[in-house]
Amino acid sequence: MKPNPSHAASKRTLAALSGAILLASLGISIATVALPNLATVFSASVQHVQWVVLAYLLGVTAVIVMAGRMGDLYGNRRVLIGGILLFTLASFACAVAPTLDWLIAGRAVQGLGAAALMALPMSIAKTLIAKEHLGTSMGLLGTMSAIGTALGPSVGGVLIGEFGWRSVFVLLTLCGACLLALTLASIDKTAAAGTSPRIDWAGSAWLSATLLCFALAATGGHAGVTDHPQALLVLAGAALLMFIRTERAASHPLIPLALVRGRGVVASLSMNLVVASIMMSTLVIGPLFLSFGLGLSETGTGMVMAAGPCAAALSSLPAGRLADRFGTDRTLLAGLSLTTLGLCGFAVLPIIIGVPGYILAMLLMTPGFQLFLAANNTAAMNLAAQAHRGVLSGLLGLSRNLGLMTGASLLPLMFALQLESRTLADNSTPMISNAFATTFLGVAGLSLATLLLAAWRRNWRGAGQVVR
Repeated sequence: MKPNPSHAASKRTLAALSGAILLASLGISIATVALPNLATVFSASVQHVQWVVLAYLLGVTAVIVMAGRMGDLYGNRRVLIGGILLFTLASFACAVAPTLDWLIAGRAVQGLGAAALMALPMSIAKTLIAKEHLGTSMGLLGTMSAIGTALGPSVGGVLIGEFGWRSVFVLLTLCGACLLALTLASIDKTAAAGTSPRIDWAGSAWLSATLLCFALAATGGHAGVTDHPQALLVLAGAALLMFIRTERAASHPLIPLALVRGRGVVASLSMNLVVASIMMSTLVIGPLFLSFGLGLSETGTGMVMAAGPCAAALSSLPAGRLADRFGTDRTLLAGLSLTTLGLCGFAVLPIIIGVPGYILAMLLMTPGFQLFLAANNTAAMNLAAQAHRGVLSGLLGLSRNLGLMTGASLLPLMFALQLESRTLADNSTPMISNAFATTFLGVAGLSLATLLLAAWRRNWRGAGQVVR
């Protein structure tokens, strides 16, 4: 039976869940600013130090679904506490790392712990937060993700400038310890929802192999993994086929087939992946256009780009409240409509009025993202029975991560293919502007297709039924 917590208890629970999302997001962004310093301290190449970031992302991606499934089988609170403890210990190991390889290994383990911090808060919120406040809770979790992403580079830069790179991981260690204490005191025990406490280890291994190969293919061209990412994609496809075969034969599958057969669940995961790809395209292509298309300095580019996370932080909580008030379907459609409008603005406004046009387009698009995320996450979690909430929460996190990696690799390629020279500085300003406009018109078309999918989903019979 779902608990009926008091308002004060709900606030404490939300504080702990928000802290988990914030810490996991901070773990990604705060390390990026340390890369130049690490390259100097360890006399390492850019390709080598990039693994400080990539190892964390790969660790999260490889086990995030398994972390959600473990929450279903052994209790979400128990697994979340274990993830926080692992994250904290790994952060301490990173802080005292004597070599760069030690640091990279510590970051990989830190990512394993962060997978629980990303996978379980939505599931716990669905169980412990009153239904009428669920959309607001999802919006708040989105706010924490945006704040963590925005705070990382600035906080990390100050710490590294004053105390060196190790201070970044000391901060993560202290935050992990505080979060552990808050979670123990604030989140009530959640009973295991699974019918049998068994982990599908074979399925977990094949899924992890699939995700690792895909992630390495998406990032390998920039990290010195291989000169043939196509081979990794072939391996990912082969591992995926083995995963599907294993799941069909398993008595206790990692991902229940009834869950992924639900049209509503598949639509939510697909839309989440596409929108995450779109989000990443603005983060990767945007700075290139601002620097080489509009001629901004690094400081100016950073100030313009900061408008996005700030708008996300301000709009996430209202977006969740709108989902509670008007329902997930209408909020989701409104979010995708606003996102599509903002992406069209990216294609047109900066070319007409420059930097103000870029900022205006971002201020249109970012609230649309938050409306979509709050509504889509709420709708998806409402589709799963209690026994499947953890794994569905993990799948939502996985689809987002895969979307981010896809957007970071494929959409910049679309932009680059329209340029005359591979070196950005060798292209004319009109050439860069036209490539940017064409790319974002294509991205706007992708957003429009997602909007049509969302509208179609409303008419599917049974799309809103709980998957048991």
